[in-house]
Amino acid sequence: MTDFPGDGRRLRVLAAMSGGVDSAVAAARAAEAGHDVTGVHLALSANPQSFRTGARGCCTLEDSRDARRAADVIGIPFYVWDLADRFREDVVDDFVAEYSAGRTPNPCLRCNEKIKFAALLDKALALGFDAVCTGHYATVVTSDDGTRELHRASDEAKDQSYVLGVLDERQLAHAMFPLGDTLTTKDEIRAEAERRGLAVAKKPDSHDICFIADGDTQGFLASRLGGPAEGDILDEDGTKLGTHSGAYGFTVGQRKGLRLGNPAADGKPRYVLDISPVNNTVTVGPLDALDVTSLTAIKPRWCGTPPSGPGTYTAQLRAHGADGPVTAELVGDELRVRFDAGPVRGIAPGQAVVLYDGTRVVGSATIATTERREAAVSQA
Repeated sequence: MTDFPGDGRRLRVLAAMSGGVDSAVAAARAAEAGHDVTGVHLALSANPQSFRTGARGCCTLEDSRDARRAADVIGIPFYVWDLADRFREDVVDDFVAEYSAGRTPNPCLRCNEKIKFAALLDKALALGFDAVCTGHYATVVTSDDGTRELHRASDEAKDQSYVLGVLDERQLAHAMFPLGDTLTTKDEIRAEAERRGLAVAKKPDSHDICFIADGDTQGFLASRLGGPAEGDILDEDGTKLGTHSGAYGFTVGQRKGLRLGNPAADGKPRYVLDISPVNNTVTVGPLDALDVTSLTAIKPRWCGTPPSGPGTYTAQLRAHGADGPVTAELVGDELRVRFDAGPVRGIAPGQAVVLYDGTRVVGSATIATTERREAAVSQA
């Protein structure tokens, strides 16, 4: 393990155990490395029975029991901590508010920032723990001056550093990711779990958004935002093409679900270009109208010292997306990013842009506005 290398200390480690195979193996590896490990499952739902359908979610009663059984096999103490109120306020309510404002949030990133490495970490430190351990695929490296850096996982195919790009220097100082520095496939992680006697070895991975049990994001938002709210679907010239039942049900770059009766004059598909909650309209247009040349992002969070002056980095815009070369500069409280290899498509306000210097995560910010090559629509 690259976490806390070289000093031989036996740390008090709080292992966040979701009930899945990754967090169970991470806890087992931390214990095997000689640390004093305690497992904890976060109860994030006020009604946990309703939070899983099939492989969705990670916060049901079933998951809590799976985590407890894994802790018993590993031989570590185990507790369940109720963070449902904090999760609702910082993740679920934020998710709803962002969609209501026409933006596309990433709730997993917000959960890491506000729950696992804020509420959980703060409580862990208050109780005398040295580190919080999770099953994320990322690597923390200690530099020569003692500062800690967040890097991509050794196996970039499983890398999850994008959703950890919100962690600041203090949080990284107490973060442990035992899975990040090993080149192992998921099948090998499952085989390791089976060798360790962990019953979660064959448990399906969680998918989608844990607090939307059936995967129906539009239905979930409608239930929170007052049901159907009919509005117009417009083309780039403002011509009405159809109607929708709620602007919050769309995201920039979306193609499916528009239900437009008349095809475009060129016969090509249309895509969502802009969402305006103010007048409840959705604007659509051709694919090339999604080409973005630069963006401005707000609320930057740095995994170390903030950069000064313009610099060359790579940027990742989606949790499972590729990165590309950019020039970025912090101007006041805004991060301005220009795509150096040409336009990028389908960028939605509310998403995160994460900057990298090689494999090192520099920081993350929330996309506020974009500039298009042929900017027919202004996004706010």
